[in-house]
Amino acid sequence: MTKISVHIAAFLSMFFWGISYVWSKVVFEYYTPLTTIFIRLLISIVVLFLFMLISGKFQLIKRKHIWLFVVSALFNPFLYFVGESHGLHRVSASASAFIIATIPVFTPFLAYWFLHEKLNKMNLIGLLVSFLGVLFIIFKLDFTLAASPWGIGLLFMAVFSAIIYTILLKRLVNNYKPVTIIAWQELIGVFYFLPFFYLLDADTFLSIHPSTNTILSLIMLGVFASSIAYALYAYVVKNLGVIQTNIYINLIPVFTVITAFFVLDEIFTTIKILGMILVIFGVVLSQMKGLRKKI
Repeated sequence: MTKISVHIAAFLSMFFWGISYVWSKVVFEYYTPLTTIFIRLLISIVVLFLFMLISGKFQLIKRKHIWLFVVSALFNPFLYFVGESHGLHRVSASASAFIIATIPVFTPFLAYWFLHEKLNKMNLIGLLVSFLGVLFIIFKLDFTLAASPWGIGLLFMAVFSAIIYTILLKRLVNNYKPVTIIAWQELIGVFYFLPFFYLLDADTFLSIHPSTNTILSLIMLGVFASSIAYALYAYVVKNLGVIQTNIYINLIPVFTVITAFFVLDEIFTTIKILGMILVIFGVVLSQMKGLRKKI
């Protein structure tokens, strides 16, 4: 039986990730994507480990799972954030969110192969409807998309890194608390980023004097996007599985488009409104079987 709290957790994690594209754009006005990722992870690690220590939920990694943590951290946060942040630096916030929202389209194939998860009819219908909504959000009436090919390529690297990461995450969620998984993965991830940060950005980082808005956006990225959202996501994967959880990713561009309109002055058209309605409707359809069980 699926609890309604699981769906709320999924909604909140996508909400924070949707806004994170806008927060990142704000930070990019002063810092490079690499510095943004590195500082964002440091903030998140402090938050997560303090939470575990204060709440008495601190867990060490079992020796048999060390390799799984090391490999999963390679895909996320390292490869995922490299692709997402550098792609976002070259592509608009809403276009980036659209590309990341293609994760549910590719997930079923890998989830079936590695985890033997299957799509039911409502999952499939919901996925198609929500993906259609995403297309409405980002494409113009003439079906053109103005974006950097290099940026799009980097974002698709993030997409496939996220899918592989989620499959690896599924192997961990039954052995550790969600906060534990994310905290250790991000700590390992920092060491992947450290040499690049030291060689490329460390000197310029010290000379930059960011605005208050930039500092606040970095804190928001670290606390909400990298700490709370990922912990909620791990909790949802444990309860819904990989395929159903990733269908929720189609909500990300909805939140991004709304936030980008108010903060970044991105265009907010009637067709985008229609797209958002389709995305939300599709996500609801995809979860109807689980919700009926709850009722």
